Amino acid sequence: MGHVARLQLVGRITYYVGWIALVCGGIFHIHIARALFLKIDLSDRNLLEGSVVCFLICMASELRALAGAGNEMPGVVKKAA
Repeated sequence: MGHVARLQLVGRITYYVGWIALVCGGIFHIHIARALFLKIDLSDRNLLEGSVVCFLICMASELRALAGAGNEMPGVVKKAA
């Protein structure tokens, strides 16, 4: 697995984790399952901050993967070199 594929995988995973955290924060904010989140010591602010961090990691890894993919030589040229 190349570094570009790894960066895209990290981006994809953090994207979905960010959405899950955002949905959980929304559920907590409208007082559905509030007791569950309080029992595990999570507040809506922590869930919101977690989702923002996940989205930032997702964007950074995708941008890095795009920049790295442009700098790579094609597979055919690598074998010949």
